[in-house]
Amino acid sequence: MKKTPKKKQNKSLFYRISAWLHLWLGLISGIIMVIVCVTGCIWVFNEEITGWLQPETKIARQDAPVIQPSRILEVAAREYPGKPASYAIYREGRVIEVNVGGRRSGSTLKLNPYTGEIVSKVTRKEGEVDFFRWILNGHRFLWMPYKIGRPIVNYSTLVFVITLVTGMVLWWPKKWTKATREQSFKIKWGASFKRVNYDLHNVLGFYALLVLFAIGVTGMVWGLEWFSNGLYWVTAGGKPLPEYTELKSDSTQAANNHLTLAQAMDKTWYQVAAKNPRATGFYMGFPDTAKAASTISMIVYPTKGQYYNNIRYAFDRYTLAEIKDNSVYAQPYEEAGFGTKLRRMNYDIHVGSIMGLPGKFLAFFASLIGATLPVTGFLIWWGRRKKKPQPTPAKKAALTI
Repeated sequence: MKKTPKKKQNKSLFYRISAWLHLWLGLISGIIMVIVCVTGCIWVFNEEITGWLQPETKIARQDAPVIQPSRILEVAAREYPGKPASYAIYREGRVIEVNVGGRRSGSTLKLNPYTGEIVSKVTRKEGEVDFFRWILNGHRFLWMPYKIGRPIVNYSTLVFVITLVTGMVLWWPKKWTKATREQSFKIKWGASFKRVNYDLHNVLGFYALLVLFAIGVTGMVWGLEWFSNGLYWVTAGGKPLPEYTELKSDSTQAANNHLTLAQAMDKTWYQVAAKNPRATGFYMGFPDTAKAASTISMIVYPTKGQYYNNIRYAFDRYTLAEIKDNSVYAQPYEEAGFGTKLRRMNYDIHVGSIMGLPGKFLAFFASLIGATLPVTGFLIWWGRRKKKPQPTPAKKAALTI
């Protein structure tokens, strides 16, 4: 009996492997990436949305000095007796945001930067967070215990980046013709639901590819240590990523210290502010009074809405001597090498602020498309799965007899 010849494979082995990876990795990580992308969309504009919903937090810039840290400490101690102030954030044209009682979940005071008047006061219970912190928690660890949710998000992001690459392989036409160009770059809105869904996945996925790839890679920098170290090593010309070292005050000088916390904070404030008269924002970290070796920290933001070129300072809380570290933030941005500059731009690239407001919109829409890709991809797979196999020519002939 003559054997029927096997059907010749039209696709290369590389294409078939890419298709297999794209399908199954996409199905595995789909739901997780929908959550990560949607929460990312919302987080991108957290500052703008807060300002829009809370117009009282906008304070017109005045030609007058802002209040000193000692005044912030005074108000915080009066409003929350026994609870230390953790940090204060100064932003040009906005209230001063003061965290009291805990860096992550403490209560918040918002003060007029010129008068010290309380604009708003939010008291939270242990573990209670505001809306945008809740969104960020979902984005980072799916509202699960951190040690469980964080690795799930990290490796799902890695899987998502792989599906982007394999998706590009599947998207690339075998031959560039007028028909393939239209199919690759245009959505045929008047076609059937299946065709429109396919185009939404194929075409929008292509347009968002590079931005989603950048967002995914920068996200892995925070979550995957081996990836973070490897990327820095490659971009820094073979130099290892500087190890994080906790900066400490010289606690042996505590007995010789004659400055109150308020006085120490004011002195460091004036010193840093004098060096950076054109800064658009400051982060001031108050030392933890329960830890003898904790330091005074300050971060200066030269450009409104961007963080990559910030300048960091740390001071001994007893002697007020400046403490230098060896991190990627140890030297001015302008003097850093390419790998260090890229690492410092990581957050701004991740949220799009590296390109200002247009970049944020780009990141928003790319993330929104990223949230749809697992859905449209699943519908494509489900439609093909339910599709009935076509009969062979011999069976077709038999059916017509």
